[in-house]
Amino acid sequence: MSSSNKKAKEEDPGSGEGDVRDYDVEIQKTLEEIDGCQNQIDGLNEKASDEILEVEKKYNKLRKPYFQKRNDIIKRIPNFWVTAFVNNKEIAEILEEDEEDALRFLNKLEVEEFEDIKSGYRINFYFDENPYFENDVLTKEFHLGSSGDPASQSTSIRWKEGADLTKKAKTKAPLKGRKRPLKHRSFFDWFTDHGDPSSDEIAELIKDDMWPNPLQYYLAPDMEVENGIEGDGEECESEEEDEEEDGADEGDEGGEGEEGDDSIVVVEDDVDEDDDEDEAVNDEDDGVNEEDDLLDDEGDREEGEEPI
Repeated sequence: MSSSNKKAKEEDPGSGEGDVRDYDVEIQKTLEEIDGCQNQIDGLNEKASDEILEVEKKYNKLRKPYFQKRNDIIKRIPNFWVTAFVNNKEIAEILEEDEEDALRFLNKLEVEEFEDIKSGYRINFYFDENPYFENDVLTKEFHLGSSGDPASQSTSIRWKEGADLTKKAKTKAPLKGRKRPLKHRSFFDWFTDHGDPSSDEIAELIKDDMWPNPLQYYLAPDMEVENGIEGDGEECESEEEDEEEDGADEGDEGGEGEEGDDSIVVVEDDVDEDDDEDEAVNDEDDGVNEEDDLLDDEGDREEGEEPI
């Protein structure tokens, strides 16, 4: 008699070589169905990736003339690129003073993705004539090597005599107080380093952040100051408004009390004045009445004397 709890054995790649996990027949069938669905999903993901690449290729071509136009406009602004680099915190950390001076001769930056996009890209730095090196263009390229792993290469810099900035960076003492040492000691040290192209943060920063919108870095300090002023202004205004409101409330309370007191005083004064006037009138009336009484008495006496 066959048991309904037959078990299927399957190697579990996650538990080590040779290990076998036992599954009930129903669970095994369910896992196979899940695996079939997953294969369909993976197929759709691959198809989506291919279509996304095609769309990206299309828009890379459409963006190219605008990038060129932007570069032409940027040339009108002196020190545009070096200012943008200095305003970027990550790049500024590896930028030495002499390198900053060298980058003042940088008149154009350009990121070129390879035709198929997946195989890599290159970063081109265009320089005016300068006292540091002979090159007009310095290029650092990232691509897939013969083994399929990421690789990089860069232009050999033809330094002028005594102007090799990479040697100056190597002789500089390590920075004190930093918990984690910087991967690259300087900008040109990064440019000539090809040790780990798969995790080149500076290259990715330039490609995915600096190149798409360098204006945000050129204007960074102005934008921060402007935002700060606006914030302070709002706070000041709100504080002033609160003070004005508090003052107005106090004024209203004091005003009401004073007006009430004045009205009471005025009323009392009016009452007193009215009383004084009434008393004066009464006194006058009493005086008149007394005079009348005296006149009447005299008249009576005179009338009484005539018969005698």
